[in-house]
Amino acid sequence: MTKNLYQEIVSEHGVPIKAWVKGVKMEDEAKRQLQNIAKLPIVFKWVAAMPDVHLGIGATVGSVIATKAAIIPAAVGVDIGCGVAAMKTSLTANDLPDNLRKIRKAIEQAIPHGRTDHGGRRDKGGWGDIPKRQKGVWAQLEIGYKEICEKFPKLDRGNTINHLGTLGTGNHFIEVCLDESDNVWFMLHSGSRGVGNRIGTFFIEMAKSDMRRHIANLPDKDLAYFEEGTEHFDDYVHAVSWAQDFAMYNRKLMMEQMIDAVADSGEVKPFKAELQVVNCHHNYVSREVHYGEEVLVTRKGAVRAALGDYGIIPGSMGARSYIVRGLGNPESFHSCSHGAGRAMSRNEAKRRFTTADHAKATEGIECRKDEDVIDETPAAYKNIEDVMNAQRDLVEIVHTLRQVVCVKG
Repeated sequence: MTKNLYQEIVSEHGVPIKAWVKGVKMEDEAKRQLQNIAKLPIVFKWVAAMPDVHLGIGATVGSVIATKAAIIPAAVGVDIGCGVAAMKTSLTANDLPDNLRKIRKAIEQAIPHGRTDHGGRRDKGGWGDIPKRQKGVWAQLEIGYKEICEKFPKLDRGNTINHLGTLGTGNHFIEVCLDESDNVWFMLHSGSRGVGNRIGTFFIEMAKSDMRRHIANLPDKDLAYFEEGTEHFDDYVHAVSWAQDFAMYNRKLMMEQMIDAVADSGEVKPFKAELQVVNCHHNYVSREVHYGEEVLVTRKGAVRAALGDYGIIPGSMGARSYIVRGLGNPESFHSCSHGAGRAMSRNEAKRRFTTADHAKATEGIECRKDEDVIDETPAAYKNIEDVMNAQRDLVEIVHTLRQVVCVKG
């Protein structure tokens, strides 16, 4: 294994921060946020920061927080179980048509994406008529959902089954990619959609309420946490685990819909999929053993990279993406980055770049070139090559992918 590449950041009255940011700019606000996390008495050994680290709400995106007998809901966030799935097909670049617009349109028609009607009944980002495939999956998920809602009726509102197998908005995407040997891959990025957001928001506020007598002692009120042994700790573990399952099924369903859409488009010959499959969370919490002790590891914008684990590190719309294999570095709690990481806010990107800038940056990629996706333009993100170089002691690259089709919400 390559020598550890992290930089150690001191947190006064807190545990150390080990940050894999050599050659990658880290904003001062993100550093201060990491230092706040490091002051919490529940943090185990140190906080690990990945090279795509940037400011988040409460907890920093691109952080790995191991805790003893406690969970910070804001560290998991509201896009619970968000992650990426990738699948290798038997198609090659030569099997794709010169013009990929019909394939993009087929995918867009097959998978609801975006958000309209404020997420209401006419929302184009959800299903109107629920497909049979979704009904079968929801039958498995509904039992756990009802258990959660019986105890917390306020959660029983909004979208559920109609978001299964849908993309959402923001940085979520669906892509057709080519690897270094011109093999065709399908890749997509999404999470637990509206229901996960409701669960995350609800329990973040509940943690603040439960800690109201101690909230003044926290470096940030959004870092309120549940301690193991309390009633709401178990409730949160149950709910967050369910949302993570929803997210995993969401990606599986979208991938099935994508395969069908491309196969039925009339643009390619018959093909096989599932030659290699990776489906990994990057916003989640799990029980793991590190340094001989059982801890709860929260990865907010980070991927598990235990020895031999396969993961996905996507770039931006016009940059490379990577299928990686974990090196099992204990210093990072067996973790790596979840992407390139934002270099600026969405509003700043909209101020700074034009549609012409975006069209040039995504030249050769079949994707939207309009002003509504400027906040996702490649220059709004950190350089993925720098990010990968900074974590070469955490993962090894197995495949390098480049997009030829990109669908955004």
